[in-house]
Amino acid sequence: MIRAAYLADPGLEAPLEEELTRRGVAIARWHGPLALTEAPPVPAAWALDIWDAPVELPAPSVKAAADALRGIQRNWSQVPVLHHRRSALIEARLPPVKARPLRFPEPAPTGHLGGWTLLDTDLLLASPTKSSPFPRGAVRFEEDREGPPSRAYLKLWEGLTRFGQWPGPGEVALDLGASPGGWSWALAQLGCAVVAVDKAPLDPRVSALPNVTLRQESAFGLPPEKVDWLFSDVICYPARLLGLVQRWQGFARRMLCTVKFQGATDHETAEQFAALPGARLFHGAHNKHELTFLWEAP
Repeated sequence: MIRAAYLADPGLEAPLEEELTRRGVAIARWHGPLALTEAPPVPAAWALDIWDAPVELPAPSVKAAADALRGIQRNWSQVPVLHHRRSALIEARLPPVKARPLRFPEPAPTGHLGGWTLLDTDLLLASPTKSSPFPRGAVRFEEDREGPPSRAYLKLWEGLTRFGQWPGPGEVALDLGASPGGWSWALAQLGCAVVAVDKAPLDPRVSALPNVTLRQESAFGLPPEKVDWLFSDVICYPARLLGLVQRWQGFARRMLCTVKFQGATDHETAEQFAALPGARLFHGAHNKHELTFLWEAP
């Protein structure tokens, strides 16, 4: 019996499987991007979404499949893997899910959303509850294609949306490894004072913003100081970033950092990030081979 399903980001199935194996969870089989297990659900940083209450439902017809889902609850999102035409016909019989792009800093939706997929032409796997409020675990935003110097700001937006809070006027945000300034640009739009730290210059459009100050120093050589928020998208080995985070605990009230992996995934260090009191660790839809670390002082 399938007791949990973990949705992997395409191309990152291996880190998810490795993480689950380290947690003692054996994957019964892969169903497209879904890792199906007979073990109870556990936290998994590399899963875009976790289905924690899956059930198998007979689906002898399109109508019967849709009726079975509607009999449980109203809102569903599917992960199409097999029998795409039949899946589309079932989906058309369900109430539409209004998954419009968010206008940041709009909060994440709070409505109940389940997940389903066709295991075979006449068999559904459906979970009324799942970890993400977004279809397929992927938040989409109304993008700004003119202001920021790069698209890196999207993973910052995703992290802050998952955090459920963000810096505002009267607060100081330290952006380590800021160049060319995508994160500094996004933070400046929120009205906080941004201190960008990087030996390299910022994009002129970012450095011209009145609430952005550049300190051309090393992110790792900067002595800790009292700040409301610490941000880091620095390219470095996870263990080095962990040391930086630990030094800044007691100085920063909140942190949001990208944990980047080069080559093999360093699961041991990732587990040390997750074990810090007040920490959350997840792989977002806008991350590559990396995790987002959120921390708030207990």
